[in-house]
Amino acid sequence: MLVSVVAMALIGTTGGCSSSKEKPAAAEKPADKVTYLTAFGAVGRDAFAWVAQEKGYFKESGLDVTIQLGAATGENLKGLAAGQAQFANLDLIGAWILAGKGDYKDFRTIAAIHQQSLVSIISLEGAGITSPKDLEGKKVGAATGSVNQLLFPAYAKLAGIDASKVQWVNAQPPQLPALLAGGQVQALSTFLIGSKGIEKAAGGKKTVVLPYSKYLGDLYGNGIITSAKIAKENPDLAKRFRDASLKALKYTIEHPDEAAQILKKAQPAADITAAVGEITLMTPYVSSGGAIGGMDQERVARAIATLQAGGLIPAGLTPDAVVDFGITPKA
Repeated sequence: MLVSVVAMALIGTTGGCSSSKEKPAAAEKPADKVTYLTAFGAVGRDAFAWVAQEKGYFKESGLDVTIQLGAATGENLKGLAAGQAQFANLDLIGAWILAGKGDYKDFRTIAAIHQQSLVSIISLEGAGITSPKDLEGKKVGAATGSVNQLLFPAYAKLAGIDASKVQWVNAQPPQLPALLAGGQVQALSTFLIGSKGIEKAAGGKKTVVLPYSKYLGDLYGNGIITSAKIAKENPDLAKRFRDASLKALKYTIEHPDEAAQILKKAQPAADITAAVGEITLMTPYVSSGGAIGGMDQERVARAIATLQAGGLIPAGLTPDAVVDFGITPKA
């Protein structure tokens, strides 16, 4: 009996010591809730956002990200300015043109997705367009108010095209392939990564692609932006979003088929074949120029100078006004 009492006393004493040494688990910091706008809908070039979601890269970075389908450059800038989103993907040159004109100033680029502009002239074989000069006297389709048209005067000047002899036909982006396939226009000014979708719309007929980058080599393509306020007051948030996005971008170009499947899972209307085509075609533009996402201040200055020389923006815009070089990876 005495043994039992002593044993119980020892058990009680040991349990008391154990509980006194235990420390309550630290409360896990809640994830930062942010909204991200894709560049344009749910297509291959934007698949990396859903890859970051699916693979847990956003979660690992302490982020709870809502992905919303973006529209044109101007619309994404409006969403950012209104506080409807904290991050967005868009065509950097289009955004910088608008900033240079004074339309939108309160944003900062934090990473480049494409190291060169993807804007191109795309025609079909047999349409008589094999060089830029062939565009004279032809109808060219483009998205209304797009960067494609904004950049054309600078491209035309360097490529030896009389821009006054080119007739523009404006349409919504989804309508453009049908315009070309139906012969209503002889060429499109659009992103080169859309060429596979254009070939599909044209019944398999091959495309002829004339990239603007052949003459406008300093221009970046798409990039990730945030508000000037976040870049200044919460750079850690911007860097965490940057890192998760670029990790997903790298995975996407290394695994295009899986990335397209992830996109399809999140957005059932997405076309897997077209998505794989876009990812494959954009890969050289993502991986060239050093670090993925990298940007160079001197090159940004040259890009701005190109826009000024082409009469697209007045003098005065500086690289620091549109890019936060403390956040962007080094080129």
